[in-house]
Amino acid sequence: MTEDMSPAERYAAATLRAAEQATALAPFRELYDFELDPYQVEACQALESGKGVLVAAPTGSGKTIVGEFAVHLALAQGRKCFYTTPIKALSNQKFQDLVKRYGPDKVGLLTGDNSVNGDAPVIVMTTEVLRNMLYAGSQSLVGLGHVVMDEVHYLSDRFRGAVWEEVIIHLPESVTLVSLSATVSNAEEFGDWLDTVRGDTAVIVSEHRPVPLWQHVLAGRRIYDLFEERDGQGGGRREVNPDLERLARMENSRPTFGRDKRRGRNMREADRERERRQRARIWTPSRPEVIERLDNEGLLPAITFIFSRAGCEAAVQQCLHSGLRLNDQEGREQVRRIVEARTAGIPDDDLHVLGYFEWLEGLERGIAAHHAGMLPTFKEVVEELFVKGLVKAVFATETLALGINMPARSVVLEKLVKWNGEQHADITPGEYTQLTGRAGRRGIDVEGHAVVLWQRGMNPGALAGLAGTRTYPLRSSFKPSYNMAVNLVSQFGRHRSRELLEMSFAQFQADKSVVGISRQVQKNEEGLTGYRGSMVCHLGDFEEYSRLRRELKDRETDLAKQGAVQRRAAAAAALEQLKPGDVIHVPTGKYAGLALVLDPGMPSGRTDGHRGVDAQDGPRPLVLTAERQVKRLASIDFPVPVAALDRMRIPRTFNARSPQSRRDLASALRTKAGHLVPSRHRKPRAEAADDREIRRLRTEIRAHPCHGCDEREDHARWAERYHRLLRDTRQLERRIEGRTNTIARTFDRICALLTELDYLEGDTVTDEGRRLARLYGELDLLASECLRAGVWEGLAPAELAACASALVYEARQADDAVAPKLPAGKARDALAEMVHIWGRLDALEEDHKISQAEGVGQREPDLGFAWAAYRWASGFGLDEVLQEADMPAGDFVRWCKQLVDVLGQIAAAAPPEGTVARSARKAMDGVLRGVVAYSSVG
Repeated sequence: MTEDMSPAERYAAATLRAAEQATALAPFRELYDFELDPYQVEACQALESGKGVLVAAPTGSGKTIVGEFAVHLALAQGRKCFYTTPIKALSNQKFQDLVKRYGPDKVGLLTGDNSVNGDAPVIVMTTEVLRNMLYAGSQSLVGLGHVVMDEVHYLSDRFRGAVWEEVIIHLPESVTLVSLSATVSNAEEFGDWLDTVRGDTAVIVSEHRPVPLWQHVLAGRRIYDLFEERDGQGGGRREVNPDLERLARMENSRPTFGRDKRRGRNMREADRERERRQRARIWTPSRPEVIERLDNEGLLPAITFIFSRAGCEAAVQQCLHSGLRLNDQEGREQVRRIVEARTAGIPDDDLHVLGYFEWLEGLERGIAAHHAGMLPTFKEVVEELFVKGLVKAVFATETLALGINMPARSVVLEKLVKWNGEQHADITPGEYTQLTGRAGRRGIDVEGHAVVLWQRGMNPGALAGLAGTRTYPLRSSFKPSYNMAVNLVSQFGRHRSRELLEMSFAQFQADKSVVGISRQVQKNEEGLTGYRGSMVCHLGDFEEYSRLRRELKDRETDLAKQGAVQRRAAAAAALEQLKPGDVIHVPTGKYAGLALVLDPGMPSGRTDGHRGVDAQDGPRPLVLTAERQVKRLASIDFPVPVAALDRMRIPRTFNARSPQSRRDLASALRTKAGHLVPSRHRKPRAEAADDREIRRLRTEIRAHPCHGCDEREDHARWAERYHRLLRDTRQLERRIEGRTNTIARTFDRICALLTELDYLEGDTVTDEGRRLARLYGELDLLASECLRAGVWEGLAPAELAACASALVYEARQADDAVAPKLPAGKARDALAEMVHIWGRLDALEEDHKISQAEGVGQREPDLGFAWAAYRWASGFGLDEVLQEADMPAGDFVRWCKQLVDVLGQIAAAAPPEGTVARSARKAMDGVLRGVVAYSSVG
């Protein structure tokens, strides 16, 4: 090629190659056996130029390469790099990846309950660990050059999202931030905020998937494409597959024998046969049938997402009972060797309790579950075997989609509805994208496949909309906390802390949302000025005159409403006096005329659910009209109170459903009508006639100079427009006030409460406040108050473990009907005192308008794990503890690790002269044993 170039062109090309070789990117590219994508190169170049970067790209597209380049760059520059992830499993995986590349001496791990090589130049950690380091002013921050925040879209998480914003705001200015996100629709907005708080930030968005994703629906024995490609129409426009739409119409229109037996008996045999064929085409296959179908189509390995742990375990059992086998003999032997090596450190007795042998049988067949209720070691083994191709079918909850590097050829969604903690709700486009993004392994698969199982009532168009919406907006969940408040005030004082909180993404979004409202307010102000000028009267102050007219109108309206309420009450009271056989006159409406009361209903206030009672309007009598109609009336049919005109005997044999009975009784009623004269009620006197306030206002209006103006009504019309626009403008201003400075106002309320409790004195953090600064978590203030009150003094280690568990444990589903089992003696008393202190704090928060509903404040301590924590810390065996706790092993281990973390905080924050610190350290040792202590990394 160079022979065809001119000398000048050859010189320019050589210069370009030399310049590229001089960059850190050139040797980094050589670490990979494939070419980097353009967006990856662009992001790496921005990093090397000194900019921060926000990379938003689909799951599985390789955005972590940009984070790995930050590690490479930091090491090349002789600086440190922190790589943060939202969950420990991701931290463990990234730690292992980086150790393979750079060696164990250069890479460390910090996950709260585990520390490996914490002084290394590259440290992988959870985001909370970095937040705590920032507040503590850790020496590890010295020399920090880059911070990678993987899965930064996690800041939308309503429970933990605030931590991401705290880190972004408080990182030293010298640190370059690398933010890696799923594809979000407001990446530019997020990038604008990063640019504001972190300085020059490049926003790189890629919608391209390196492995194309095909969408399917599995119904019966057939896999349908969700979309029909129309390459010849509109440049590749995608439309819903008409076969699926026909399937949906067929299901909706088909007859159902069970619901219409007469029709079923009369149907011709051909119709029945056609229905049988229709049913056969649209049944939902069983889980083993789905896996077999995918295997036959060459679509394994596959991850099937089931939104319940029990469902995942049941799926594995169903596959085993069906005799499904996906591994040959060699594969089974490989699985057994790997599993035995990875679980060698777990005692045999514990393996039996953990269901090891049933789990191993599934693995040998190539089938496994993956969910948070599993032992971490078991989950790691499943991940390893899946990546090696030895497990080919995994049934998982959505936690697997949070970034763990476990891609598959296919992803299966059983349902498009999941429990969101409050109700069963449709999954969002963002959740669908995150789940199906696991399909398609770069460098292995030519294409990935997302398969949705047909469900009764499925709407293919709605599914296409879900699959076609590739992005979702990033929404901040940032809220200040007590610990955050004392840490901020300690470092920056109240005023500067307030300014920092106003830099949050939450406030950035709130302020941005009021720009349009502010523009409307400004436009309204201009309109108000014009209206005010148009209602000027040469005779006097027309604004004052208009106010009097409005007050009169409002007073008349109020009195009219009061009168209507009183009339309805009188009508309802009269209805309550009616008895069966009363002849009444219905004055107005469709059923006006004489009527016979068949059933008076019941007096208002009764709550037995009788259909003749209206909760607001009292009884609703059932009557027979002179026109033979049986109807139930209400007080609205009687603008004046009703009274019985006469009485008639209702035959015992009367049946309201019998036309003959109605005809005979109505005839008798018409005969009676000739002798009855409906009572005349005088029209009620207008309520305004006797009202002193209305007389005063009318007098002032007539005496006002503007009342005699020839243009009075023209001015009045302008005044009405003015006040209507003024009312709308004030509503807009209240909306702006509600949205601006919301974070700072919450911070002020928190500081006021902390001042009342002597944690703060102005800009000074007290000794109690410094203790609070070392306690993190939802119940930080409760823990601090318990330390201050000496609630835990004198407790044995296992008793303290029971009490500390209430600070971290939160049941997956509340069960208020069953009181949790608690240890006796001092531990029970201490737990009771903790609940009492929480009640006092809850009342104090209410006084200061600090609301748990807004994500701020202290939830009630949950005592549901106290007995399990006490028994485990006391040395009881795993089988005994799990049996009594009625809890999966994975949940037990996770709560124990969180318990170890909070016990460590208590040990660090407790007064050195007491017994709590020593007891907390012993409790940590008692909890961190057996399966809790055993893990491949952390």
